[in-house]
Amino acid sequence: MEPIPTRVSRLRLLATSALAVLATGCSFVPTYQRPEAPIAAQFPQTPASTGAGQPAADIPWQDFVRDARLRAIIARALDGNRDLRLAALAIEQAHAQYQIRAADRVPTANLAASGTRQPATNGSGGIQSAYTAGVALASWEIDFFGRIASLQESALAQYLATQEARNAVQTSLVAALANAWLSLQTNDALLALTQRTLATREDSQRLTQLRFDQGVSSALDLRQAESLTAAARATLAQQQRLRALDVNALTLLAGGPLPEDLLRTDGLPLATFADVPAGLPSDLLTRRPDVLQAEQQLRAANANIGAARAAFFPRISLTASAGTGSSALSGLFKNGSWGWTLAPQALLPIFDGGRNQANLDSALVGRKVAVAQYEKTIQVAFREAADALASRSTLGEQLTATQAQASSEADRFRLADLRYRNGVASYLDVLDAQRSLFATQQSVAQIGLARQQNEVALYKALGGGWRDAAPAAGS
Repeated sequence: MEPIPTRVSRLRLLATSALAVLATGCSFVPTYQRPEAPIAAQFPQTPASTGAGQPAADIPWQDFVRDARLRAIIARALDGNRDLRLAALAIEQAHAQYQIRAADRVPTANLAASGTRQPATNGSGGIQSAYTAGVALASWEIDFFGRIASLQESALAQYLATQEARNAVQTSLVAALANAWLSLQTNDALLALTQRTLATREDSQRLTQLRFDQGVSSALDLRQAESLTAAARATLAQQQRLRALDVNALTLLAGGPLPEDLLRTDGLPLATFADVPAGLPSDLLTRRPDVLQAEQQLRAANANIGAARAAFFPRISLTASAGTGSSALSGLFKNGSWGWTLAPQALLPIFDGGRNQANLDSALVGRKVAVAQYEKTIQVAFREAADALASRSTLGEQLTATQAQASSEADRFRLADLRYRNGVASYLDVLDAQRSLFATQQSVAQIGLARQQNEVALYKALGGGWRDAAPAAGS
C-alpha cells in the first residue's frame, strides 16, 4: 500500500496544479502531428508517368466523364443511391453529437415550480404548505481542465470524418457507375459481335450441309461446323445474361430503374474520359477522402487523450437557483418572498479502482490504432495509384497489338474461306481461322474495357470523383 505521506504529497500536487489553472483553464490534448507517410515521395516511374495538369482531386466528375448518358446516370444516382443517402444521414447524426458536446460547455437553466402539503411538524394536527417558483441552474461543470472541450474537439473531428466518408462514398459510386456503364457497352458490343459470328457460322453450316449432301464434304466437316454454331449460340446466351446483370448493377447503383434511352449504347465506342495527369507526388494522396477521413479519426483519438487526462483533476460544478417561496400560494410573488441559492462543488478523484488510469490507457492505445489505420489507408491509396499508373501504358500497348492481330486474323479467315471454296484448302483451316478471329475480336473488346476502366481507377485513386462542378453563373 502507498505510504500516507506520499499520498498526501500527491494530493497537494494535484491541488496546487488545480489552483494554478483555475483562472485561465487549460487543455491536456497532446499537440497533433500528422504521422509521416510510410510511402515513397513519388509514384514509381512508368513510361506514362509524365505530364502536368489539373490534379484529379480538382477535376469535377462532370468534367471527367465525357459521355452524356453516363453523366445523366451519375446525376440520378447522386440523388437516389442509398449508400450515399446513409452517408449523408451519418453526417447529420455526427453533427447532432457535436452540438450535444458543445451544449455541455454552457449552463442549463430551467423554470422550476413545486408545491408540497404535509402534516405540520409542530404537533398542531394542521397541514403545512410550501410553494416555490423560479429559475434553476442545473449542475454546470466549469471546464477549467478542458475535459469537456476535449470531448467537443473529438466530436468535431468525428463530424468532419463523416463528411469525408460521404465524399469517399461518392468517389466510389462515380467509379462504380462508370465501370458498370463501360461493362454494359462492352457486353453490348460483344453481343453484336456474337450475333454476327453466329450468322456467319450458320451460313457456313448450311453450305457445309449442302456439300455433305452432295458428297463433297465429309461428316467430320459437318460436325465441326455444327459444333462451332452451337458454341456461338452458347456465347450469345452468355452475353445476353451479362448484359442483364450490367443493367441490374446500374439500377442498384442509381437507386431506381433507369429509362431505357439511358441504357442504349447504340454501338458507340466506349465512353471516354478526361486525361488525368500522371507522375503526381505521393503527398497529393492526402487529398483522397478516405485518407482525410482516417486523419480526422486520428484527431478524434488524440482529443480523447486530453479528456482522459483531465479526468484526473478536480471537476468543479455550480448549482444555483433564484425565485420565490411561500407557505401560501397567494403569497408566492409578494415582496419579501424572493431569494436565491448558490452551491459550488469541487470533486477530486482519490480512489476509483484504477478507472481513470484505464481510460487513459485505452485512449493512448486508441491513438496508436488510429495511427496504424491512417498509415494503412495511405499505403493502400499509394498502391492503387501505382497500379493504375503501371497499367496505363501497358494496356495501351496491349490493345494496339491485339487490334493488329485481329486485323491479321480477319484477313487470314478471308483467305482460308476463299481457298476452301476453291478446293485448295481443307475446311479445318477455315474453322481454325474462324475460331481465332472470334477469340481475338473478343480480346480486343475486353482489353479496351480494361484500359478505360483503368482510367477510372486512376481518377479514383488520385482522389477524384467527390467534387461537383461549380454551378453556372445566374443558375
